[in-house]
Amino acid sequence: MRVAVVGAGLAGLTAARELQRAGVEVVVVEARDRVGGRVEGGELEGRPVELGGTWIGEGHSRMDALVAELGLETFRTWNDEGKVLIQLGNRRALVDGAKGAVPRLNPVALADLAQGLARFARLARTVDPARPWAHPKAELLDGQTFETWVRRTLRTPSGRAYFRVATEAVLAADTSDVSLLHMLCYAVSNADLETLLAVDRGAQQDRVVGGSVLVAERMAADLDVRLSTPVEVVTQDDAGVRLTTRAGETITADRVVVAVPPTLAGRLRYDPLLPAWRDQLTQKLPAGTVAKTFAAYPTPFWRDQGLNGQVASDTGPVKVTFDVSPPDGEIGILLGFVEGGEARRWQRLPEADRRRAVIDAFVTYLGPRAAHPTAYVEKDWSAEEFSRGCYGAHFAPGVWTAFGEALRPPIGRIHWAGAEYAVEWTGYMEGAVRSGAATAREILDQT
Repeated sequence: MRVAVVGAGLAGLTAARELQRAGVEVVVVEARDRVGGRVEGGELEGRPVELGGTWIGEGHSRMDALVAELGLETFRTWNDEGKVLIQLGNRRALVDGAKGAVPRLNPVALADLAQGLARFARLARTVDPARPWAHPKAELLDGQTFETWVRRTLRTPSGRAYFRVATEAVLAADTSDVSLLHMLCYAVSNADLETLLAVDRGAQQDRVVGGSVLVAERMAADLDVRLSTPVEVVTQDDAGVRLTTRAGETITADRVVVAVPPTLAGRLRYDPLLPAWRDQLTQKLPAGTVAKTFAAYPTPFWRDQGLNGQVASDTGPVKVTFDVSPPDGEIGILLGFVEGGEARRWQRLPEADRRRAVIDAFVTYLGPRAAHPTAYVEKDWSAEEFSRGCYGAHFAPGVWTAFGEALRPPIGRIHWAGAEYAVEWTGYMEGAVRSGAATAREILDQT
């Protein structure tokens, strides 16, 4: 048997490796001139930075095992030795980084946030991430935006701001972009909302020494990967599958794994056409809007100020920051996320204005020493031809209940893989690896 894999991200590479180990002939076809997909390496002042997927979190067992297998190492995100700056509703507070991401607010706002978090957690535990559309109240939960729930449940500006910033941080989308059911499903897939936001024992706990892209590069080393080969047409019939590339080349196989984001999978041409319900699903799954911005400094000076470089703010364009300095801390590198609606506005600015807006935000949070970085770089994932956004797809109201059942099942000889298809740890590198492995098992079980 021969299987073609479209996309050399972590999901596609995992599927290819699992199939190859089972004795299947595999060819991986990648549109970019590199492997990794939404995992990409960069450099700032001679030090590696993760332009794309970055963190391995608590419970990300497949990624932990993969890193060890590939001879790589991880290190902890700088967290314990310093405070997190929380800025909500014109109030600034410093929170112990080791104690999670709940800010110190006035008693009324704190009580409001606590009851909102408790309600959200109880409701999320009732959702099956494998079949969210089967929830007894699925139509009610999926028929409203998360913003509707936030306004109805939270009474204080600070409490509402917390959930809005959290949504931008984990989905690169606004609360008005996604359904309540989707936010609940996403949270329970990743343990809970607090795990999604946390560093220690959370989703941002560890990084790969040298950058996460090394995982993809080492996975690809023993595979037949054809770079700079965009696929445009997927044809299937009783004889097998034929991929037609942009250059007119034809690649044949018995089955194909389409391991690209759903919005891009929907832009491929299929012969015969995909069923309408599957095609309409991909039309309704936009990617989040996010840019990662990095500034380098001679030292991680914020540590001297008792800060760990982490900020959560309701004032943009940068609302979330992290210290992503190298393990030795010889230079300081600050990462700022521009997400959701803020990103949609920011990305239309001239380059100089974008940079100024980011650095001004760093100065607001960390003081005048942030005004003069030695180097700066930004990565707008919405502008990437073969991603068109990050971190992953999000579901607007009505999509899970109307089209959710079409997400994972194969269509004839066409199978799907990617972080969006994962039942556990969806949206993360862990989810991508789990999805790739699940798709490989699906193919092996059917042959």
